[in-house]
Amino acid sequence: MPIRFSDSELERLLDDDVPYGDLTTDQLGLAGASGRMDFSARGPMVVALAEASARILEIAGAQVTLSTRSGTALAVGAPILSASGPAPALLRGWKVAQTLIEIWSGVASATRDILEEARAATPDICVACTRKNTPGTKKFAAAAVEAGGGVMHRLGLSETVLVFPEHLTFLPGATLDEVATLLRKKLPEKKLAIEVKDHDQALAAARARFHLIQAEKFSPDEIARLAKTLRDFHARPLLAAAGGVKRDNARAYAQAGADILVTSSPYSAPPKDVAVTFVADC
Repeated sequence: MPIRFSDSELERLLDDDVPYGDLTTDQLGLAGASGRMDFSARGPMVVALAEASARILEIAGAQVTLSTRSGTALAVGAPILSASGPAPALLRGWKVAQTLIEIWSGVASATRDILEEARAATPDICVACTRKNTPGTKKFAAAAVEAGGGVMHRLGLSETVLVFPEHLTFLPGATLDEVATLLRKKLPEKKLAIEVKDHDQALAAARARFHLIQAEKFSPDEIARLAKTLRDFHARPLLAAAGGVKRDNARAYAQAGADILVTSSPYSAPPKDVAVTFVADC
């Protein structure tokens, strides 16, 4: 089930684009015209936000038929949706709906690319996208990552525990064992994750019984070395490769033994191109 958006969230997108009416459409006297608008994939893509875009068009006053669902891999020319109704409704919702699909299908497609590369080596590996998306777009980003087959690494700071070296800067003299013990005492129901910068820090974190070690900017060879060492631990922590993970190296990190690939690269993917055609009613 895709992430759902409330009408008020989608109405804000329309209001941002059409705050005071559609001047061109109004002055051309198109109030009495009607027709149909068809969206299709101009190139291969994993479609995202199809349902939200359809609802935007409905809010604008059109009747919509969805031809696909978010998360579907589409070939060139594959239909996405059709909308019919008054010309002002179609023209009002057109660009908001089109752009929403284009931008976030780019993210979904890039996520799927990384996932497929990684799973070619390790079929059950997880690809987790970070919270380093454009502020204010988190829910859309999460929906796109989900459509691509990935998961969100962290949605924010409020629910997950991830100790960064920057936290330790303010705890001079504290050992990782002391830090982990403190967190287990205060947050007994939470999994404990920590970011490390080198092999020795990773081993110290494993000895302190952190549940997940996030290896920041390790090469695939360094991940392989660490994965081999961690096999000797009775309660082996999960190993996440982070920092610079992308499609080109996803398979190498998976082959090296990472359990999770943490990445923000899908957020910089170019949008996919959605073709839109209009047909006027006779």
